[in-house]
Amino acid sequence: MKTAAQPIGIFDSGVGGISVWREVRQLLPYENFLYFADSANCPYGNRSHEEVLKLSEAATRFLLHHGAKTIVVACNTATAAAVKHLRSQFSIRFIGMEPAVKIAAKNTQSRHIAVLATEGTLKGNHFQNTMKRYASDLDIMLQIGHGLVELVEEDRIETPEAKQLLRQYLDPMMHRKVDQIVLGCSHYPFLKPLIETLIPPHVSVIDPAPAVARRLRAVLKEEQLLNRQGDGKTHYFSSGTGKVLQRMVAHITNTTPEVTLLDSLV
Repeated sequence: MKTAAQPIGIFDSGVGGISVWREVRQLLPYENFLYFADSANCPYGNRSHEEVLKLSEAATRFLLHHGAKTIVVACNTATAAAVKHLRSQFSIRFIGMEPAVKIAAKNTQSRHIAVLATEGTLKGNHFQNTMKRYASDLDIMLQIGHGLVELVEEDRIETPEAKQLLRQYLDPMMHRKVDQIVLGCSHYPFLKPLIETLIPPHVSVIDPAPAVARRLRAVLKEEQLLNRQGDGKTHYFSSGTGKVLQRMVAHITNTTPEVTLLDSLV
């Protein structure tokens, strides 16, 4: 039987899911967390559907072994490829990344929106269905963010290279009169401050993480697993070096965390 004191499991192809953890931690300060960064296999967006399924299942088993009461799939590619499979295989609630197309469609004035995401996310049925449901009457520009995940994973966010690459993706959006940009990868919110310096102030950049945090809170309430007291501790695991994960968490919390290094789970 699961209890409220058990941790919430979160996994991503790397450090990008920390953008989701940041929002969840702020909304649910008493919860304990297990965060797994599968940096050794990052990015998932370039991998086959079968590979992402295998990696996602391995991450799930790892988090369940360590007592997770629910799991956040903090990776858009893994959500698109694997969350339906995971829900059919494990008797635990999964929270996936929801493409924020609905919010963009509601807020757009120009009726031109853009989605910046990995190839795996844009090809996924979940995204395609969401787009048809909420934005079928809008002009939608889909842009694969080649190289952006690597910039975040390699801690090269504030570099001329990052600025130049983002300009290649953003300038065509501005020519299309886009006024809403949906970030379709959990790594991309770390680039949001830079993105906002490269676009006009009336253009909104939408991070889906706050909506994921609210959905998680609703599920925990429904399952009577919401933790209302405690220290709110997080244990961090990485299949990579863990250095970038440490720096990102330190930037958010002002403390340098201990990261347990693992071999690849598959």
